[in-house]
Amino acid sequence: MAAEKSRRLPPFSGILVLVMAATGLVVVDLTIVAIGLPSISDEVAGGASAESVVVTYMVAMGALTQVVGSLADRWGRRPLFLAGIAVFTLASLAATVAPGLLWLNTARVVQGAGAAVIMVNGIPLLSDRYTGEERNLAIGAWGSFATAAGLLAPTLGGLLIDAFGWRAVFAVNLPLGVAAWALAVRVLPRRSPAAPGAGRPDWPGSLLLMLGLGTATLLMLRPGGTPWAGQDTAALLTACLALAAFLARQLRVPAPLLELRMFGRPPFLGAMLAVLLSRVLTIGGSVYLVLYFSDGLKLSPTESGLLMTPIFLAQIATGVIGSKLLSHWAPGLVIGFGYVLKGIGLGALALLITPGTPWWALLVPLLAWGAGGGIAGAPVMAVAVQVTEPERVGMVAGTVATLASLGAGIGTAALGAVFTLHGGQDGQAVTDGARAVLGVSAALAVFATLSTVVLISPRRVPRPDRRQAPAA
Repeated sequence: MAAEKSRRLPPFSGILVLVMAATGLVVVDLTIVAIGLPSISDEVAGGASAESVVVTYMVAMGALTQVVGSLADRWGRRPLFLAGIAVFTLASLAATVAPGLLWLNTARVVQGAGAAVIMVNGIPLLSDRYTGEERNLAIGAWGSFATAAGLLAPTLGGLLIDAFGWRAVFAVNLPLGVAAWALAVRVLPRRSPAAPGAGRPDWPGSLLLMLGLGTATLLMLRPGGTPWAGQDTAALLTACLALAAFLARQLRVPAPLLELRMFGRPPFLGAMLAVLLSRVLTIGGSVYLVLYFSDGLKLSPTESGLLMTPIFLAQIATGVIGSKLLSHWAPGLVIGFGYVLKGIGLGALALLITPGTPWWALLVPLLAWGAGGGIAGAPVMAVAVQVTEPERVGMVAGTVATLASLGAGIGTAALGAVFTLHGGQDGQAVTDGARAVLGVSAALAVFATLSTVVLISPRRVPRPDRRQAPAA
């Protein structure tokens, strides 16, 4: 009876609760602050644009994830995770009391650094704690919770700002961060796996990677409607040269930050491609779908947020189901099935939306979109962990976080160009632009399905052994 129960849900442990709670903090801060930008602009920026408050956080996170993931393999999970929570919480305190925009942006850079440490340690901690089917279920529960936190963040931000002002979106992190740190001290193992013989960290490579990723992230977060200038071209050249130099260095150093040979394994390559494409079509598609809700259907911000609810409800409900399906199907088939549902939902939305479409007609496609994301999400992480040596799980987590960040930026920028090419300002033009974006996203889902089935084939990655016991 107990064994059967363990196959339905991951056995809850302090580490699973800790990882879910800490990840929720990080994911919420990716979007919750955007709700307060008008208030921040009025109070501390003198009416000037305050978008830099969002950009600095994302740039710091995007630049550091791969580096801190590899360092976690060398130095152990516990010290870095504790440091990440502490840095994130203290930076939230600094942001809460910020007297001006420069102070606030500096706090956000530090907060993004702490967030990077927290994010890349989540999967390794779960991988150390669980094995076999229970690990897949734990990763599914973690992924569903993170998705729900991110999608609920705008609503939470609106409530906090209306009640207490913009500083509340940072102040709410303080008690939660202290509680997470205390729980981490209690439940994290004193000793955790580290890469044997890893040697000294590759600091020159770290600097090259941070420069390349930071510049690339900053470039992708530039306002989409502004023309390219000389500094944009210089930033693109800097990013390309820094990343090329980093990749060349990784082939020579004895202890690389990123083991490029891992991408020679088809299942790993397929999982990483799935991560990238998922963020491209999910983030980009949702941004311009919300724009259609507001300008095409003339819904209020609250109504637009509520209409996005079916996506995250379906994703929460199917996240653990996706992990459970791994007991019966090979991972590639589960991921492919998830992308088929995503493609159906996105394609149906592209066909259905008009300036006069009733909101209830969109519910089924939105549910299909969310269900596909929930089913495909957890198996991708499970495949990445399954085909990687245990001492490199932190490196893999950093790669996943980096590709997710890049995918979000690429999706927003590339699909923004599609929207601009086909859309405009009035209701019909906004609808046309959103339809084009959703159609491209559906095509990307088809490509993701095909690449997944080919690269993560049942022959290469069979379904996990259900008989494996949890790690001691």
